[in-house]
Amino acid sequence: MSKICQITGKKAQSGNNVAHSNLRTKRKFNVNLFTKKFYWVEQDCWINLNISAAGLRLINKVGLDAALKGAAEKGYLNS
Repeated sequence: MSKICQITGKKAQSGNNVAHSNLRTKRKFNVNLFTKKFYWVEQDCWINLNISAAGLRLINKVGLDAALKGAAEKGYLNS
């Protein structure tokens, strides 16, 4: 399972660890991602989403149906 939010499309970014001596090594900045189960009233079913904290805030703000429609238009949903 890839570490991509199904609502916002956020994924891991790459960057550097910077030591006190200013040596740099590559690292990843992962997304705050978790699996959450939602009840979709319009379809009368339960769905599981891999969602970031920002995606959860978006669902709380605009609603599940609007968030899923926006994610489908942008191609973030894989199902």
